[in-house]
Amino acid sequence: MSGTPPPDFQTYIDETANEPELTFSAVLLGAVLGIIFGASSLYLALRVGLTVSASIPVAVLSITLFRIFNKKFGLRRATILENNIVQTTGSAGESIAFGVGVTMPALMILGYDMELGRVMLVAALGGLLGILMMIPLRRAFIVKQHKTLPYPEGTACAKVLIVGEEGGSSAKTVFTGFGLAFIYQILMQGTKLWKEDPALQLWAKDKEGKVVEWIAGYKAAVISCEMNPILLGVGYIIGFRVAAIMVSGGFLAYLILTPAIALFGGAATSPILPGTKLISAMSPKDIRNDYILYIGAGAVAMGGLISMVQALPLIFSSIGAGLRDMRGGSSGATNLRTDRDIPFWMVGLGALGLIVSITLTHLFPEQIDWIGRLVGALIIAFFGFLFVTVSSRLTGEIGSSSNPISGMTVATLLLTCLIFVLMGWIGPEYRLTALSIAGIVCIASSNGGTTSQDLKTGYLIGATPWKQQVAILIGAFTSALVIGGTLLLLNDAGTVVTSKAEYLPTISADPGSLTENANGPDGKAYKVWRVTKAAEGVEPGKYLVDDTGKPAYRVDPAINGRVDTRDDGSKVIKYDAPKAKLMSLIIDGVMTQNLPWGLVLLGALISVTLQLSGVPSLAFAVGVYLPLSTSMPIFLGGLVRLIVDRVKKTPPEESDSSPAVLLSTGYIAGGSIAGILIALFQVIPGLANTIDLSKPFPVLDEYLWPALLSFGFMIVILALVGLGTIMKGTLPEAKKYVAEIDGMN
Repeated sequence: MSGTPPPDFQTYIDETANEPELTFSAVLLGAVLGIIFGASSLYLALRVGLTVSASIPVAVLSITLFRIFNKKFGLRRATILENNIVQTTGSAGESIAFGVGVTMPALMILGYDMELGRVMLVAALGGLLGILMMIPLRRAFIVKQHKTLPYPEGTACAKVLIVGEEGGSSAKTVFTGFGLAFIYQILMQGTKLWKEDPALQLWAKDKEGKVVEWIAGYKAAVISCEMNPILLGVGYIIGFRVAAIMVSGGFLAYLILTPAIALFGGAATSPILPGTKLISAMSPKDIRNDYILYIGAGAVAMGGLISMVQALPLIFSSIGAGLRDMRGGSSGATNLRTDRDIPFWMVGLGALGLIVSITLTHLFPEQIDWIGRLVGALIIAFFGFLFVTVSSRLTGEIGSSSNPISGMTVATLLLTCLIFVLMGWIGPEYRLTALSIAGIVCIASSNGGTTSQDLKTGYLIGATPWKQQVAILIGAFTSALVIGGTLLLLNDAGTVVTSKAEYLPTISADPGSLTENANGPDGKAYKVWRVTKAAEGVEPGKYLVDDTGKPAYRVDPAINGRVDTRDDGSKVIKYDAPKAKLMSLIIDGVMTQNLPWGLVLLGALISVTLQLSGVPSLAFAVGVYLPLSTSMPIFLGGLVRLIVDRVKKTPPEESDSSPAVLLSTGYIAGGSIAGILIALFQVIPGLANTIDLSKPFPVLDEYLWPALLSFGFMIVILALVGLGTIMKGTLPEAKKYVAEIDGMN
């Protein structure tokens, strides 16, 4: 078959046209927007393990910013092909951020420190590998199957670009959402003008501190809701069904399982592992940290595997189709501008260069010889091509949001760990290698799907493929350089070094077995004691001990940490990173057998039960793992979406690109960037306390009404935009355009 478009297909820009496309201004703007949305996506991945597509908001912002530059400075008007380059370059950041956010934080959970070099290397190698592996598949999936693989996000982005070219504009909606959420987040988390996550306890304590139950035998249950516009926007974008399933998982974990553990375990006279103290003395937070997290992680692991198994028929057919269509090499290529990819020999040389780079880097410990390093690099190349092929095909059928990237990463990690065990690589240093391999493959498969969506957009509007491929390679590289630093910034800002006795082990370490040293907050030198397995008298974590082995400080990271208050009383932001916890459990389970398997099995069986009942188990499992306070605003956002769609009777294909979806994207980006800025405040000594108004005005933090009014305002704005009461007509809904694009597919 030829790579030439079928005769019934007509791109928006003619294939013989010669318009500006891969310009410096387009690549620069795309790289900047990619870094911004990449940081936003990383923040979101750490909070809830999810990201949303950045292509449409980047395209909208590109159209508007170029128009502003044109009017203010008299510059040439940007072409639709340049705007497409901007969204192509900018979309790479989101996919890389997701891969980094769901894998690299597992380093902290496994007891290691995150190295900037390792994180940046994994991000760059994974991003570049995913793009290079996708390029040979373009003709098979984008051209030859353009009618059978719709690539929903790519097609929607093409619609936005074409309408923007014809005069429509919807950037006002994105900017409004960005500004509202940014100001809201600064006021809530920065100045602390109102409660961030008010909670209702279904139990109380009397004057003597004894728990008084509202209902006999029902205690430790807490209903809470994080007043966060980021999560509200996520809920609106993912829709009511998924949001409702997620919050149902939260109800099971925090209104059923937690009270059950408190009820039946309250009579225990000794700690029940992995807990280190009596259940009767535990708070709901303690029960979550010691028991619910393992149940939730088991549920997420099984949910990911189930989604992978469900996709197996499509996976096998994707691999077969990709290999069949690639046999002819570039024989289907023509001299048309719209059919020119980066030459296959350059793709092959680039892939070979990546394999050599992986072999020579410090991703592998010194104990592994060059043969073992080469085996590891080939594992990455094999799984990379396998899952990039799968990801590219799946996004074409079901879209990026339903693509089971987590399941592919779980499969990669499981098989990698099993290979390591067979080769005798079971020491602590090999866990870093296994995680790095999984991280590269995860980022590659995620970026492969994103690249496919971008190339579909370009195919519809008549872009030049090789120019898009160069643009996304640049976007991936620039985003990878920044995302690693952003991850470390967020973790450092929320890391607590505490000397409070309640957080320190009651037993001492063997100082002779400790080789690592570090300075404490008091300037003195200490030995580092890393505890990876809970035992009586000590919780997993990193401790600074003196020469006798007595713990002096606990170093509690922001990612999956347990201490949210510094010794001076200031609060810090913690991140649950649910997918990263899953990765650490797999590595521990296969390579060290260091897991509370009973709790993990309970979670796995919950997912199996839900799946057999016809409920998507992965969304439910994520709800079990996440705090209920996180799932509740997501549910409220989904509820607003349900009401809007029911009132307006909006078709799904129009609802997915509505003004309210763009406003939600603005909520996510604005709130996330504000969250990163607030994290920077916490790193600068004294700045966080200077802007904290909760101390001079404690009444604001004591009452619930400021939080309800503020969050209610954000909900009302979202609903009014969705109903078309305000900002109506900002998104192109021209019937001429819709018919034109729909006719292409």
